[in-house]
Amino acid sequence: MDEIAKILIVEDDATIRTILEMALLGAGFRHVATSARGDDALAEVKRSRPDLVLLDIMLPGLDGFTVCSRIRETPSLAATRVIMLTARTQNEDVVRGLTCGADDYVTKPFDREVLLARVRAVLRRGPVATAAADFDGLSIDEDGHLAALDGVQLKLAPGEFRILVLLARNRGRVLARQRILDAVLADDEKAVTERTVDVQIANLRRKLGRWADHIETIRGVGYRIKP
Repeated sequence: MDEIAKILIVEDDATIRTILEMALLGAGFRHVATSARGDDALAEVKRSRPDLVLLDIMLPGLDGFTVCSRIRETPSLAATRVIMLTARTQNEDVVRGLTCGADDYVTKPFDREVLLARVRAVLRRGPVATAAADFDGLSIDEDGHLAALDGVQLKLAPGEFRILVLLARNRGRVLARQRILDAVLADDEKAVTERTVDVQIANLRRKLGRWADHIETIRGVGYRIKP
């Protein structure tokens, strides 16, 4: 996988960019490209479709959060893996990075071997799965932020929609409450706990009607859509 994986480094600090590039090339990754600006990076992702983007947050043009969000919002790019690489370590930044769709979050200064291990671990997951377009009468349009059941549009709150998409992407996989909390709740949803996830799931089940039977509670762990 190392030899064929395409990786894009997005970092405006030339020294760090070079260190990252040399580390990846030295570890056997043959296809490594770089970019110093967020807007240029997004254009490069659209052009070359890399398997993984190592993405700094503080960038000229577009910041890393925006770049990651636009990758996830574009159906043709949504399968791209993203690792945030940044000096910002506040919890709200980590949560925001995961919420906008990052697969992992590595802080600077970083250990070379740890970073390479994270890169390989994310690449082993393969492309990001997209939500099932049609499953037992449920259709999800991530780009349009719409969900419908048997052709009737569902009136879902933003958090409910994000949870439904996350569960659909990971169909058959048990997701812990904290994993759901970290991944789908927006920055403006303050003072949230794991109990918040239970409330959102309860509301989602009520709106899904008969389809709610597909959402299974794994006692003491979390939730999944039955395989």
